[in-house]
Amino acid sequence: MIVSRAERAMNYAVLIVAALAALAPIVLILVTSLQPGSSQSGLQPSNYAQAWVEGEFSQYLGTSVLVSSTVLAIALPCAVLAGYALGAIVFRGSTLVFGLFLLGIMVPAEAIVVPLFYDLRTLGLTNTLWAVALPQAAQSIAFGAYWMRTYFRTAPRSLIEAATLDGASERRVLWSILVPIGRPAIVTMTVLVFLWTWNEFLIPLVMSPNGDFRTAPLALALFQGQHVQATSLLAAAAVLVALPVVIVYLVLQRHVIAGMLEGSVRE
Repeated sequence: MIVSRAERAMNYAVLIVAALAALAPIVLILVTSLQPGSSQSGLQPSNYAQAWVEGEFSQYLGTSVLVSSTVLAIALPCAVLAGYALGAIVFRGSTLVFGLFLLGIMVPAEAIVVPLFYDLRTLGLTNTLWAVALPQAAQSIAFGAYWMRTYFRTAPRSLIEAATLDGASERRVLWSILVPIGRPAIVTMTVLVFLWTWNEFLIPLVMSPNGDFRTAPLALALFQGQHVQATSLLAAAAVLVALPVVIVYLVLQRHVIAGMLEGSVRE
């Protein structure tokens, strides 16, 4: 299809406007985080150090890393296995099982967090890593099973059949053939699960009432309550909390974009 010069210019204009709209809040927060206080002048990079120390973000960011790593370690293998079973293997009741996984996506955490808290308290798990990580891992497995099922259903059947004829087992087909070629889909799922886990607020708040496993978003909310007027410190703290997610995305963005484009082409 031939695109005229006017259409190309219009496309670039729309993209530039969209980019400016997306980047403007980020630039505003960065500029605000460097603003001086009432008794200072000039740019103040020291706002980051002050927010880091006063907010004790080293501890809370470490907790967020631990929780996110635990959720990923549990959810990713389970999601790959469930997606392979639901997408590449034909068995009786697969539709019913898939519907149960969909319930894990459709039911919001707000609807189950209170009874879940009492169940975990009965088991003596509240105020532990498992109370914060396991509910999020369950939600991530539900999403991951749906995500990976879509990939496995569109995987090359000829490749699977050829490997089976050569004597490859189901395990060998999955881990040696489908997982390597499905790396963009798996990396995209990893980034999404990490993003959701890192930004989760309600579950850590409820499952750790004494604050032993307070994550970075909770620490940011507490810091905000203590520094209502110090907008530069609040902006610096927000940047510190968001920075790990930005780094992970920038490192893996090539695979994420490939996974998104692959899914759109297949659809």
